[in-house]
Amino acid sequence: MKKVVVASVLAVATGAAFCLPAALALDDGQTQGAQSGQITIKDPAEYNAYTNAVGQSSPAAKAQAVEQFLQQYPNSVVKEEMLEQLMAAYEQAGQGDKELDAANRLLQVNPNSLRALTIVVYMEQKDPSKLDDASAKAKQALAAPKPPALSDADYQKLKAATTPIFEGAIAADANSKKDYKAAIDAYTAELKAYTDPTQTQSGPGLLATYNLGNAYVQQDPKDLVNGVWFLTRAAQFAPAGYKDQIEKAAEYWYKKYHCATTNATCMANPDGYSDIQQLAKANLFPPDSYKPVAAPPPPSPQDLAHQAVTSTPDLKTLALADKEFILANGTPEDAGKVWDVLKDVTAEVPGTVVSATADSVQLAVSDDAKQSQKADFTINMKTPLKDIPTAGTNATYVGTFDSYTQNPAMIILKDGEAPAKKTPAKRPATTTHHHTQG
Repeated sequence: MKKVVVASVLAVATGAAFCLPAALALDDGQTQGAQSGQITIKDPAEYNAYTNAVGQSSPAAKAQAVEQFLQQYPNSVVKEEMLEQLMAAYEQAGQGDKELDAANRLLQVNPNSLRALTIVVYMEQKDPSKLDDASAKAKQALAAPKPPALSDADYQKLKAATTPIFEGAIAADANSKKDYKAAIDAYTAELKAYTDPTQTQSGPGLLATYNLGNAYVQQDPKDLVNGVWFLTRAAQFAPAGYKDQIEKAAEYWYKKYHCATTNATCMANPDGYSDIQQLAKANLFPPDSYKPVAAPPPPSPQDLAHQAVTSTPDLKTLALADKEFILANGTPEDAGKVWDVLKDVTAEVPGTVVSATADSVQLAVSDDAKQSQKADFTINMKTPLKDIPTAGTNATYVGTFDSYTQNPAMIILKDGEAPAKKTPAKRPATTTHHHTQG
C-alpha cells in the first residue's frame, strides 16, 4: 500500500481541509476593548479611526480600514487587537495569504498569541518545506501562558480547539523525518485532545488515527498490536473507496502478528479479526479486552538444522548449502554428524571470489554469503596460483574438506586447485570417396 498517497487522499476525502475553529473568532467584548475601558485611546482622531475600522460590516472593507489604521498609527496601544481583527477579516474574506501575513505580524507584537500561532501552524503544516517551523511554533503555542484578558472558560475553549492542530503539526513533522516514536507520541496526544469522540471518526481526527497506525508498524521494532488496532479503527470510518485498502493493510499486519506462516488456514481467514473490527469501531483506544494472540515463534536455526539431520536417512544426499547451514547453526552433535560425511572428501566448490592470493581464495558460496559479499569457504591451494582471480568474479575450485568454524561460519578446504579443463572430444576424421566415372 502506498501510504503517502492514501494519507493525502484520505485527508481530502474526510474533509481535513476544515475551517479554523470557531473558538478563534473574536467575541464582542474583545472587539470593543478600547471602548470598554480596558485600553484607552487618548487621541480622538485615532479613536475615530479605530471605531470606523472595527465597525465595518464587510470583511473586505474592515480589512482595508484596519490596514489603513495600522499604517497611520503603527505604534497604537490597540495594535495587537487590530492585528487580530485583521486576521479575522482576511479569514472571512477567504484571503489566506494575507491572513497568514497578518498572523506573522501579530507574532512580532505578541509571540505567544494563540490565535496567530494557530493560523501560522495550520497553514504552514500544509507545506512540507515549512513543517519544521510549523512544529516549532506548535510547541511554542502548547507552552504559551494564558492571555491575561481571557477568562478561564474562554481559555479552556481555545485550548480545546487548538491543541489538536498543534499536536497534529508536531506529529506530521516527526513523521516526515521518520522519527516514529515522536510521531506516535504526538498523534496520540492529538487524539486525546479531541473533546468529542465523533471528531476522530472523520476529518483530521480520522487521519491522525490512520497515521498513528502506520507509525506503529513502521517504527523499529514494530508494534503490531497497536498498529493493527489504529489501522483497523481508521478502516471502520474511512470513506468508501479507501476503507477496503486500509482494511487490507490492517489485516495484513494482523496476519503477520497472529498467524504462523505455515498455517495456510489462518493466513487465508485469520480468526479473531472480526472481533477486533467490532471493538475498534466502538473504542478509540484499545480496551483491556483487546488481547490479540501472537503466533508461535518460528523454529530457531538450530531447530531447523536438527530437523534436517533427523529427517534425512543419508546425510550424504544433502545439498552442499544444507550441509553448510547445519555446520553453521547445528548443535555440536548435529554439526559433527554432517562433518563426518564431508571430512576428507574432495569436491568442486563454485562461488564468487571475495578475496584471493596466490596461496588462498575466499569464496562466497551460499546465497546469503553472496548477498552480503562475505566469504563462507576458504580454498587453500596445493600450489600457488599463477592467475589470481579478481574479487567479484565467479570461479570453481577443487579441494578437500579439511576443517570448519561455526562462528564465524567458514568451511576450509586443502589441496585446492582449479578444475582440470575438459579436453574437447576429437571429431572423427571424414573419409572422402572418389568416384571414378567409367
